[in-house]
Amino acid sequence: MNDPLVYLNGALTPLSEAKIPVLDRGFIFGDGIYEVIPIYQGRMFRAEQHMARLERSLAAIRIANPHTRGQWMELIGRVVTAHDAHDQMAYLQVTRGVAKRAHAFPKEAVTPTVFIMTNPLVLPSAEVRAKGVACVSMEDTRWLRCEIKSVSLLGNVLAAQHAADNDAIEAIQFRDGFLTEASSSNVWVVKEGMLMGPPKDNLILEGIRYGLIEELCAARHIPFAARRISRAEVLAADEVLLSSATKEILPVARIDGQPIGNGEPGPVYRQLYAAYQAAKAD
Repeated sequence: MNDPLVYLNGALTPLSEAKIPVLDRGFIFGDGIYEVIPIYQGRMFRAEQHMARLERSLAAIRIANPHTRGQWMELIGRVVTAHDAHDQMAYLQVTRGVAKRAHAFPKEAVTPTVFIMTNPLVLPSAEVRAKGVACVSMEDTRWLRCEIKSVSLLGNVLAAQHAADNDAIEAIQFRDGFLTEASSSNVWVVKEGMLMGPPKDNLILEGIRYGLIEELCAARHIPFAARRISRAEVLAADEVLLSSATKEILPVARIDGQPIGNGEPGPVYRQLYAAYQAAKAD
């Protein structure tokens, strides 16, 4: 995949040849949305849920959806089948399109820019899962529309760099003393066998794994609650977990150098990880 085929505005083309005009509003303003779908053994995982979030994000920023769900599935499938890898990560992006630079939406009709690519899906190793990962904490200073999967990701980029600067895999963020999310993961807290997550509101991006984890908890009879979670509760948790398309479910061993629980992956993690793998195989 040194020069993989990608889809751009109606055609498959080598990535090295894919071009957009400099006045594309996604380039100028970050005026667009994106979606990321894991592909296991050539099959899209939770595709309907990803499409529903794509539709919500497009509606939130008032871009007309350029394709039906069926058309999106066909286009993603074309890009996926152009590559040999069985496990891939499909990335799709829609921007408002090309227009004269002005902050307000263009008055004239513009055609959205549609881009799709895939990369090999690389998951955390068994060794990493067995030990758990290190995270750091930071104040959440991003905008207040985090539920939109926007390409305007500078806040997330800075959070990810804060983690990298501290040799951590993620930066876990708090707003006014309460847990929101990490730079590119949802965050979960376990106390006395109960799994807790922040509410699904404008302060977090509702990961597709959020709904899946709720389903897995119900199936495994793991108590679950969505509520505000204080910083003190996170640091005093028995377990802290991360979830995302590329991490699946991942245990946190340390935050800011301090162990979480006994500093090792716990029983709720093990149950949920096993259930997640079973869901992938269905």
